[in-house]
Amino acid sequence: MAFLSSQVQYQTVGAFSMPTGAVEQGMNIKQFISESYPQDARGDAWSELLAGLHLRSNSQNENFASFAVAAVRGQPDGILIGHLVADAQTLTPISQRDRTLIALISLDEEIEITAENVNLTVAPNELAILPTDKSWETCLPRNTRLVVVCMSETALQAQRFGLSPVVTPLLFPARGLASVFIRSVASAADELDTLTSLEWQSVEQVIADLYLTMIVSAVPSETGVNSTQAALFSRLALSIEHHLSDPDLSAGRVARQEGISERYLQKLFEQNGESFTHYLRERRLQRARMALVAPDELRMPVAEVAYSCGFSDAANFNRLFKERFGLPPGAFRTHHVKNLTETASAEQRGWPLKALNNRKAKKRSAIDGAASEVSQLKDSREADGTHHHLSASAKTVHWGYFSRSLPPVLEISSGDTVEIETLTQHASDAPDLMIKGDSAAEDIFYWDGETKHVDRRGAGPIDASIFGRGAGEGFGVHVCTGPIFVNGAEPGDVLEVRIDDMIPRSSRNPEYDGRYFGSSVSAWWGYQYGELLQEPKPRENVVIFEIFPDDDGFGYAKAHYSYRWQTQTDPFGVEHKTYDYPGVPVDPAKIQPLLPAMHDLRIPLRPHFGVIAVAPREADPVDSVPPAYFGGNIDNWRLGKGASVYLPVSVPGALLSIGDPHAAQGDGEVSGTAIECSMTGRITVTVHKKGGRFSDLTYPLIETPEEWILTGFSHPNYLAEFGPKGQGEVYMQSSLDLAMKDTFRKTRRFLMGAYGLNEDDAITLMSAAVDFGVTQVVDGNWGVHAILRKSIFSE
Repeated sequence: MAFLSSQVQYQTVGAFSMPTGAVEQGMNIKQFISESYPQDARGDAWSELLAGLHLRSNSQNENFASFAVAAVRGQPDGILIGHLVADAQTLTPISQRDRTLIALISLDEEIEITAENVNLTVAPNELAILPTDKSWETCLPRNTRLVVVCMSETALQAQRFGLSPVVTPLLFPARGLASVFIRSVASAADELDTLTSLEWQSVEQVIADLYLTMIVSAVPSETGVNSTQAALFSRLALSIEHHLSDPDLSAGRVARQEGISERYLQKLFEQNGESFTHYLRERRLQRARMALVAPDELRMPVAEVAYSCGFSDAANFNRLFKERFGLPPGAFRTHHVKNLTETASAEQRGWPLKALNNRKAKKRSAIDGAASEVSQLKDSREADGTHHHLSASAKTVHWGYFSRSLPPVLEISSGDTVEIETLTQHASDAPDLMIKGDSAAEDIFYWDGETKHVDRRGAGPIDASIFGRGAGEGFGVHVCTGPIFVNGAEPGDVLEVRIDDMIPRSSRNPEYDGRYFGSSVSAWWGYQYGELLQEPKPRENVVIFEIFPDDDGFGYAKAHYSYRWQTQTDPFGVEHKTYDYPGVPVDPAKIQPLLPAMHDLRIPLRPHFGVIAVAPREADPVDSVPPAYFGGNIDNWRLGKGASVYLPVSVPGALLSIGDPHAAQGDGEVSGTAIECSMTGRITVTVHKKGGRFSDLTYPLIETPEEWILTGFSHPNYLAEFGPKGQGEVYMQSSLDLAMKDTFRKTRRFLMGAYGLNEDDAITLMSAAVDFGVTQVVDGNWGVHAILRKSIFSE
């Protein structure tokens, strides 16, 4: 589920982002993305969005620190469709005076609904119909994708046309007409931002018709009305709603549009207990009442409101409005504005006024809730921790995945330092240079006709023979050392990993002793694969580099030789026509080494770790390729010596893993890889407890001595957003546009929260002084970063 395409631009209003600019007028879409809000404002914003769907939440997540996204379209007096992703919480209805109904569909998880004398278990893709004028609750057990449909009494006028009201939750299995309704609603929820206003009206009509036809068989009619009559009356009501602004709207015109006689139309309204004229006037008055107090129409003259609702005489409108609501329209609006002003300080959506005032009064540290100078951000680091060494072996690495179920290979405490060995998964591109003679590499890469020392290489099933593949094959590639259990780290805390030093791992082959090598593959997943100019097309190319480090840990790399990928046969006898599985030993007899034209070029080194991750909260193994909230395959070359990365902790002990060492990389990593080179690093690990430093952090944040680097992704929490299909769906749904939106939101939030700027000032600063760049376009979940220079805030 990708929320709202690049054609829609948003202006934040309360908890919602309203479409402006390049969207059709009348397209009423509201959006919530938790990453847009600081944690202390997120709960209010989420509550406001739910209130629009006549729901309230009793979140089990204190301060609403979890990830959530939602898109809602429609009008309160018609049909609203919401597409939500939310963590464990209990939802209850906000009581409505009318007979608004809620249709609830869980797309992934089984949910429980409890009401008086009723307990329902709703399986994925089943339908629950719930009244809003009765008490009930539904419990979301964990991260859940929901479709919510609110159907107002106006949209379902046929409920007044003899149908008994829904007074208790109803369950509809996914079969017959209910299955058609469920699939129609789910499809509409996927296309909220693409439907034109005319198409949306058709969707509203289809949903209303399907519902009424379905409900007739479930709830007996009080007057014997059949489903055909009920559906026809619903169409008439919706047709009237869509043409209320037309002063010439008449019974004859509506009848002609529906292909029935005017007499039959009048008879239907008479059966409903009122005349067409009375019904039309009531609907126009109700529309006017809402328009008079709508925030974006408060400056509209009362006469214009009258005309927009189909009244041709302003004086007559004033008289009718006073008769119906007790006050003239002008006085009604004034009374509403007065109440709004009196309660504004008591309930401020978005950034609370008190919080904003506090932020403006004091410059706050980005990693500390207390007032401090930016230059003092590192004061609390412990300098006297224990030093550990973690060597790489088949027993201390995991290959191609992260998991909260992995047993730790080392236990440390906050403030400890670790010398950690990491191996590149690309060592098998040149085994003679990067594996031979190296006992650790030979252990990890060992693979003969009977066994692999590291069997699982990815997040796929361990028994993938039914797919014709190897263990874990195709879903993750990186050799990661760890995980490391950090004492005292708990969910809600933040783990800081500071890189104190990095050095490349030398070749242990006696022929190349003391020399350093790496590999860069222009692979099928690279940006270039479909953009090649020269033959053969397509192709994959491997360049083996020699690394020349200097005394400062930098230096340069030069191309040693290159070759085109040719079909390789692994020790199990499986052919690999492309570079599709990590660690396949390259047979020198099947390649033709060449001296590349670039062999004299010196590429500056930028040593860094491509992968630094804590364990994700999800139960199943997670592919190591797409980065997300837990860090992972960040692939930002700035995460090298002297830099720190801050990661939100999701599981006890954090379970830190490090891998994918790079000698050099450019922004974008367009070919699919960097210069991949085994390295040993020295890191310092610090736990920042919940409620203090980085209490609002929900993403990997990088700090260097001079800069903050904020990381954004196409889908910041794709595992929650896409549900069980997330590990495949993220590869198909990523774009730079979505990644840029995410980075924009995080940067705005960072500037407002860390430095006390209001939204306008934050946006101005972002445009004038923040450098946005493409991190990578090859890791499934594409990345954009924002670089904020600390010197801007120095005094």
